[in-house]
Order: sequence, then structure tokens, then C-alpha cells
Amino acid sequence: QVQLVESGGGLVQAGGSLRLSCAASGRTFSTYAMGWFRQAPGKEREFVTSISWRGGSTAYADSVKGRFTISRDNAKSALYLQMNSLKPEDTAVYYCAASKFRTTVIRSAQYDSWGQGTQVTVSS
Repeated sequence: QVQLVESGGGLVQAGGSLRLSCAASGRTFSTYAMGWFRQAPGKEREFVTSISWRGGSTAYADSVKGRFTISRDNAKSALYLQMNSLKPEDTAVYYCAASKFRTTVIRSAQYDSWGQGTQVTVSS
């Protein structure tokens, strides 16, 4: 399994931007599809976005489409989430996850490794 550590969360005003990073350990990062999920207080964890193993395919939840961008750098074993035009409803703990499937993955049950999460708070 790959170990994942997120960073880059924080407090931002509505309309602002944040960039989350996820550092992966191990030399197999490039073989995994990757994803970002989030969980707001009192709510279930939800899919945000996913990227295929080589980065050629991406998928987004409707709620973030056009505002968030997922990317990866396999040489650095790193995953990124650029979040623009943030809204208060984007407030949540954000998790990166790795899946042995190589295409984009939407279902959380198909992910094998998870990070510890990073808090994103958007004030109105």
C-alpha cells in the first residue's frame, strides 16, 4: 500500500483559492488512480474528484466542476487539488486516496489507501 499525507488546508474567505497537496510514499504511486474526497461535519464522506494513473482522465463532482482542478506529478509522487472560487459549503476535511484501479474512481469503497485529512474552512 501507499502512504498518503495531505497538506495545504486552512481558512479562506469565500471566493478565495487554496491548493491542497498529497505526498505519497513508495515507488508505486504512478500505478494508482488517485482521488480527493471530503467530509463536512454531520455528513457522509463524498467524492470530489479523481485522476487516472497517468493523469490522462479526470472526473469531478458536479458541485466542484469548473472550480476545482486535480493534477498529479508522478515523478514527485504528488497529487494536487487547486480549489478556486471557494464557497462556504466547500468547508470540510479533505482526504486524498489511492486506488489500484488505473482509471478514474468515484466509489470510496474502491480506494485502498487514505490520508489523514486536511481541514478546509471557507468563511462567508
